[in-house]
Amino acid sequence: MTAIYLTGFMGAGKTTIGQALSIALGLDVVDTDTYIEQKTGKKIRDIFVESGEKAFRGMETDALKELSGYEGIITTGGGIVIKEENRKLMLKEGTVIFLYCEPSEVINRLKEDRTRPLILNKTESDIAKMFQERLPFYKENTFEVNTTSKTVENIVNEIQSRL
Repeated sequence: MTAIYLTGFMGAGKTTIGQALSIALGLDVVDTDTYIEQKTGKKIRDIFVESGEKAFRGMETDALKELSGYEGIITTGGGIVIKEENRKLMLKEGTVIFLYCEPSEVINRLKEDRTRPLILNKTESDIAKMFQERLPFYKENTFEVNTTSKTVENIVNEIQSRL
């Protein structure tokens, strides 16, 4: 058994699907953002404000390295795929599942969310552009599951059938 990494843009359902998949497969789940928050004692948004995005991306890489050999589900932050090192590490360590969600649905899911530092004060066009910039990186995966307009149960069933 190796790790199962869930990647995708913010709002794609990584955390929700990770928790449901954890129950379905009887595996533990760890979230890289939560891992970083527990390690630093700071919220992600505070890390962005105090140290910047570059420092946070370094913390994500450190978290992936520290979780090397983990046998369970790892839900990742939406930007973890930006660094090639992270993409290579995840593919080497386990199964990488890209949870795709149509940008319009992502925007709808996130419009009231004030906890995500990268979308605060951003327009829908800005968010869609960020999604398109990251899409080639998300495509470096073991397989892709479209979460758009699907129930959690349907998504988990699809993942299970493809593992």
